[in-house]
Amino acid sequence: MYQDRKIWIGKSGDEKVYIYPQMANRHGMIAGATGTGKTITLKVLAESFSDCGVPVFLADVKGDLAGMCRAGAGNQSLDKRIDGMGLKEAGFAFRSYPVTFWDIYGEKGLPLRTTISEMGPLLLSRILELNETQSDVLAIVFKIADDENLLLLDTKDLRSMLQYVGEHAKEYSAEYGNLPKQSMGAILRALAALEAEGGEEFFGEPALSIADWMCTDCDGRGAIQILDCQKLIGSPTMYSTFMLWMMSELFETLPEAGDREKPKMVFFFDEAHLLFDTAPKALLAKIEQVVKLIRSKGVGIYFITQSPKDIPNGVLGQLGNKVQHALHAYTPAEQKGAKAAASSFRANPEFDTYETLTQLGIGEALISVLDEKGTPTVVKKCEVLPPQSQMGALEDEARRGEVTGSLLYSRYAQMVDRESAYEILEKKVRVQKQEEEEAARQREEEKQRQKEEAAAERQRQKEEAAAERQRQREAAAELKRQQREEEAARKEAEKKAAQKEKAIKRTVEQAAKSAAGTVGREVGNSLGKSLGGSFGKKVGGNMGASLGRGILSTLFKL
Repeated sequence: MYQDRKIWIGKSGDEKVYIYPQMANRHGMIAGATGTGKTITLKVLAESFSDCGVPVFLADVKGDLAGMCRAGAGNQSLDKRIDGMGLKEAGFAFRSYPVTFWDIYGEKGLPLRTTISEMGPLLLSRILELNETQSDVLAIVFKIADDENLLLLDTKDLRSMLQYVGEHAKEYSAEYGNLPKQSMGAILRALAALEAEGGEEFFGEPALSIADWMCTDCDGRGAIQILDCQKLIGSPTMYSTFMLWMMSELFETLPEAGDREKPKMVFFFDEAHLLFDTAPKALLAKIEQVVKLIRSKGVGIYFITQSPKDIPNGVLGQLGNKVQHALHAYTPAEQKGAKAAASSFRANPEFDTYETLTQLGIGEALISVLDEKGTPTVVKKCEVLPPQSQMGALEDEARRGEVTGSLLYSRYAQMVDRESAYEILEKKVRVQKQEEEEAARQREEEKQRQKEEAAAERQRQKEEAAAERQRQREAAAELKRQQREEEAARKEAEKKAAQKEKAIKRTVEQAAKSAAGTVGREVGNSLGKSLGGSFGKKVGGNMGASLGRGILSTLFKL
């Protein structure tokens, strides 16, 4: 309850135990074994902070915080507790609280999102557990995206960017440095694992504005944001991603506030041991850093867990307001843990802290807070106040009504997928593919044209060769014809010459024969005369003529 400008959380006998709002940003812890009343204490604190006008964030791991949007109802046991603590006289009344439900998966609340760009390469490298080289490569990819005005909003944007840069690594290496394919592959594998745990739902738009959480209702009560973590807690990487982003977002966006009368906002993380058991070293270091420094931003962080030993020492040492419910001490390990928890309190001489811690009943707790000067008070055994809102879970139908009726529903319910790196690169790749296809088509056409030209040239050469062969054949035939004609002419000429020669020879022979006959006849006649008479003359003439022709014929043959 919020009373006298203080947060009343329990009674120790007749003494009221308060948390002072100005000390609430010194953080705190609610611890205790299962079933000892941690969730009730969480609700009482959350309601009280809301009543004093402080916005509250709750990580609901079991789903039993959703009833805060409904007014509580009395029962025999609760009425007895209210009467025994004198709460009615103090103004206790059942009431509902201004609650908005969130769910990273969008199933039991408004989708809670942020963008890849807002997460940034440093935090994303820690979440993906990248080594130094891979982290440097991721930072270069972010730088290239920034230089080329490519928005990285969701995981498909980052995946497309990684693939595109990997495919064009040689082009980018000259300006941005070496971009090993092995590192690109490792980042893509880690990103795929994150998507499988819910990264596709968490990264996108509209991104959450923390300012939408830091508001009050019309009655001045702080708005209560409840993140359903029933499914989320089963994905440690995704839960760590959300935690790391939210703490970093708070630290980076909120201005310095110094000491305030009350916090700007208070965060409660239920079942914190589930967070710290699985959180990577990067997240643990970031949580410790944020817990140490975010006080000056006016933010208080409260961890709810089973045992203080579940919280790292670097974080545990920063928690000033402690509510410790009963711890079991059945085994040596449990006894050691209970003693360590008891020793962390400022001792009260009225009782043994360890013995009391192991004997607390349900709804009882050891409480130590920071007083108005910031000094831890001595531990007190207290009875914790009951919550004013409904205890337990909320029916699904009622939850859906609360979600759709939220003032933030119209802003965050529907994911917006505006043009970003994925779409731009897809278009660029598509254009490049079209250009490559057009170039390939042109190359194919040019190749076909060249092929056709080559074929035409071969055909032309073939035709020319055929024509040349035909010409050569015709020339050869013409030459042969000419040669035949020449030969025929030669032969004809030779024949004519022979005939002429023969004719001449015959003429000569005839002439010679005639002459020889005449000469022979003359000789014969002369010889006949000498032989005697006309008979001798005739015989001598004939013999002379024959002999003359014979001699001449013999000469011609020679």
